[in-house]
Amino acid sequence: MRDYIIFAIVFGALPFVLKRPYIGILLWCWVSYMNPHRFAFGSAYDFPFAALIAAATLAGLFLSKEPKSIPWTSLTVMWAVFVLWMSFTTLFALVPADAYSEWLQTGKIQIMAFLTVAAIGTRERLNSFIWIIVISLGFFGVKGGIFSLLTGGEFMIWGPPESLISGNTSMALALVMTLPLMRYLQLNTHNRWLRYGLVVAMLLSSLSILVSYSRGAFLALTAMAIFLVMKSRKRVAILLLTVLVVPLLLSFMPDKWFERIQTIETYQQDKSALGRINAWWFAYNVAKERPIVGGGYDVFVPELFQKYAPDPDDFHDAHSIYFEVLGEHGFVGLAMFLILGLTAFRAGGRIIRSTRDQPGLEWASDLAAMTQASIIGYAIGGAFLGLAYFDLYYHLIAILLITHLLVERTLQERTESLDQVETRDPAPGLANRT
Repeated sequence: MRDYIIFAIVFGALPFVLKRPYIGILLWCWVSYMNPHRFAFGSAYDFPFAALIAAATLAGLFLSKEPKSIPWTSLTVMWAVFVLWMSFTTLFALVPADAYSEWLQTGKIQIMAFLTVAAIGTRERLNSFIWIIVISLGFFGVKGGIFSLLTGGEFMIWGPPESLISGNTSMALALVMTLPLMRYLQLNTHNRWLRYGLVVAMLLSSLSILVSYSRGAFLALTAMAIFLVMKSRKRVAILLLTVLVVPLLLSFMPDKWFERIQTIETYQQDKSALGRINAWWFAYNVAKERPIVGGGYDVFVPELFQKYAPDPDDFHDAHSIYFEVLGEHGFVGLAMFLILGLTAFRAGGRIIRSTRDQPGLEWASDLAAMTQASIIGYAIGGAFLGLAYFDLYYHLIAILLITHLLVERTLQERTESLDQVETRDPAPGLANRT
């Protein structure tokens, strides 16, 4: 039954995608983040829904007469340069077959993120896009939070099977990045019940993050929450709520959770932490030998650990967005990745400054600030998790570019309107002299 429902939704929406490409963006996000087909048990489970939707969206962009534009700011240029660099390093990959497969997968994510900027040109569509992200990922946060309440937090929370965020730590990081977007919607939603529902979703998602037992996610949640309080409107109310809620959530956690978190201070005795450090040294050694291009996509394989890792038999994945990029794309690629993140964060700051004292643009300031909070969560949590090519991070960049475009358009219209008024109604003294 689930298979039929998913097939009906996707194929039923395809004609609308060809006419309104932004619908394809929304549909693609739903399939990519919620992975509804992974909860079916028939032919829908492995059906390439994302590829089908992407093809229809691309066709719709060519066929549609709707205006399409990508603002070429410093952020756009840095993003494009980084994507091109990842393609360039693939030519020199140490594991060519695996690298090419990963390049194709990452390329699809990057293309759809760029198409998001082109297809979503209004605030209403942007809000719909954010709602889809929040609903798709928030579903797991709410479900996981309820499950944790019923089981006393004894079990880890997992993401959709066979997806980029199937693991407990990756699911937790995705929720950390989603919480600020929930806060943005809560600030800018007029329906009282929706606001209350979003508060409940944020609390349950926070509980899901804690119950993931991920130490990196715990640090990311803490850093993101502090920044969110600093940047959010109604800071006093948010601070008071945080002071009340945090002890309540922590009092709910079982003893084994505190034992797990306390290993942050004793990582030298933790086998998992030592394995990560071994993988980080592996990435550094690969980049040291190949500083320009690194080892290419999917360089973290047991065969190469025998050559580059301090402990060749302790094989681990990258477990860090920074060392993942370092090992796969060299010191040059890491520099680009870091500059991209800094440029994105600063782009949010520019939006906040440009909308200050601009009535009607408070939403843009809220969204820029909350996007910055999501980036902070990704930067901290990603230090312990290999999600360098996670869709949501690049969608955050797309959100900033779209917001910038909408703000610039609004400010320009206001300036032109003011100029027209001044032209029609010159100052009295000037009129007399004339």
